[in-house]
Amino acid sequence: MPSAATTAPERVILAAPRGYCAGVDRAVQTVERALDEHGAPIYVRKEIVHNKHVVEELSSRGAIFVEEETEVPEGEIVVFSAHGVAPAVHERAGERKLRTIDATCPLVTKVHVEARKFAADGYTIVMVGHEGHEEVEGTMGEAPDSIVLVQTVEEVDRLELEDPEHVALITQTTLSVDETAEIITRLRERFPGIVTAKGEDICYATTNRQIAVKQLARQCDLVLVIGSTNSSNSNRLVEVAREHGADSHLIDNHTQVLEQWLEGIRTVGITSGASAPEELVEDLVQLFRDRGVEDVSELKTVDESVRFMLPKEIRKGFPVGSAN
Repeated sequence: MPSAATTAPERVILAAPRGYCAGVDRAVQTVERALDEHGAPIYVRKEIVHNKHVVEELSSRGAIFVEEETEVPEGEIVVFSAHGVAPAVHERAGERKLRTIDATCPLVTKVHVEARKFAADGYTIVMVGHEGHEEVEGTMGEAPDSIVLVQTVEEVDRLELEDPEHVALITQTTLSVDETAEIITRLRERFPGIVTAKGEDICYATTNRQIAVKQLARQCDLVLVIGSTNSSNSNRLVEVAREHGADSHLIDNHTQVLEQWLEGIRTVGITSGASAPEELVEDLVQLFRDRGVEDVSELKTVDESVRFMLPKEIRKGFPVGSAN
């Protein structure tokens, strides 16, 4: 952004909660602790979380990000990302004698367990999610012959299942709550006997951040969402903000704010996806403070106190184990 730019809103409102969820915090800490305890290099399969800044920071410390476990030299340490992996990945890692640390979010693991149980009970499983997303690939890998993926209501309408009386439902954890509700409603109409696990698959953090953005958008002309383009939950926040009356854009950091977005804008809302660190929010707030904005407040909607224990492989007293 040109230094001569002077366009500024009157107010900035921060959504709360925003940023790191417990699963992301756990995954990032896992790689940091692995580097501290074992030294570089530490290999990481895929991006540990979907955030460019986080990946660059960990890379600078000696983490090496690879697409597949087959790229990791035999016998080395590899961390599996927060999005989870299919059983076949664990098997291939074992064949290469890799020492594995599994940073899969516990809420994703919960969905994996559901998929295995439903498959063992003979259900056809319908998964609501985005094709190609790492979480979806990992979950479908738990029962590849039993899971069918749907992304839209129209795809639900085209579903032809061998036994429509014996159907189970699971979802990706980072979807839009409202969009998913529409798809699930249609699934229940088509398959009245469809079963689900206890509790929601969409994670608490995704739900809470969307609740916060709905309220934020009603008070703002523009909502800026900090997150990377491959972050599913960050993209959903942009969609939710637009659906509730505000213009909205996804940015990696404060340098991507475009001058034309601010023209005629009185109130800017700021939030961040579940994999975006708070320092990026602070940089964005500072950009507006430097332009003379003094009215900066926080809109708090939900209290979050969820914490997850670090993987056993890196807790004190636990050696890094081999893959099974």
